[in-house]
Amino acid sequence: MLEINSGMVVIIVLAVVLLLGLLVIAAGFRVVQQSQQYIVERLGKYSRTLDSGIHFIWPFLDRVISKVSLKEQVADFEPQSVITKDNVSIQVDTVAFFRVTDAKKFAYGVSRPIEAINKLTMTTLRQIIGNLTLDETLTSRDYINSKIQEPVDLATDAWGIKIVRLELKNIDPPQDIKSAMEKQMKAEREKRQAILLAEGEKQAMITRAEGEKESKINKAEGDKQARILAAEADKEATILAAEAEAARIQKAAEAEALAIKAIKEAGADDRVIQLKSLEALQKVADGNATKIIMPSNVQDLTNIISTVEAIKSDKNDK
Repeated sequence: MLEINSGMVVIIVLAVVLLLGLLVIAAGFRVVQQSQQYIVERLGKYSRTLDSGIHFIWPFLDRVISKVSLKEQVADFEPQSVITKDNVSIQVDTVAFFRVTDAKKFAYGVSRPIEAINKLTMTTLRQIIGNLTLDETLTSRDYINSKIQEPVDLATDAWGIKIVRLELKNIDPPQDIKSAMEKQMKAEREKRQAILLAEGEKQAMITRAEGEKESKINKAEGDKQARILAAEADKEATILAAEAEAARIQKAAEAEALAIKAIKEAGADDRVIQLKSLEALQKVADGNATKIIMPSNVQDLTNIISTVEAIKSDKNDK
């Protein structure tokens, strides 16, 4: 009975030892999540860095002392007092975006990295803003951001930290400065409003003047065109009248030429031609003309009269 009990005890002890060994071995497995790294020490000394995946560490010998996230992180720092070049105390609120690039340096480089970044940022910020006036500080955020990021990023490289962005979140001047700035802004707004009103009135006057000018120009152009058209009409009328008169004179001349030709073809002698001339002279004399053009040779006129008398005598004899 005793022997059986001893064998069972041995079996139980072995089972317990085996179970404890399995538990210890199982406890040595570590699963590292994506975007994380584990820092492992063996007997208090840095051993290795575990990346994402399944790893085994020796229990009681190895120990995970730090789990480092490789994601980009944000640190919102408390407002700090900073004095400008013109001796104005302002409250500056900053925010830092960073990520860990070396887990070993991050674990062993600095004990409190967020606080270290805050102190380093404020030290650099005081140095930069100390060379700027209040107005320059309020209007130069991009300049300040670029100036503080470079030295802070350079200093944090030893800690395994990369500063992605370092920005001024808020700049809070004293209340009296705020009141003065608000009054100045109000005065500037009123000034811009007055300038805009003056510019609008000026533009309106210019527009009205331009309109009147265009109206006068259009009216003058219209009058000019009307006079040109009237002159063209008079010109055309004069030309047409002259052409009509010329045509009438031509027709009259042609008719006279035809009449003379007909007389010659009819065999009229010189006495008949002289008689026709006298009749024409008589018609001229009977008109309203105040001047009578006489032949240059008066003898011809006497001959014409003698011819007329002779013709009349012949008629009476008959």
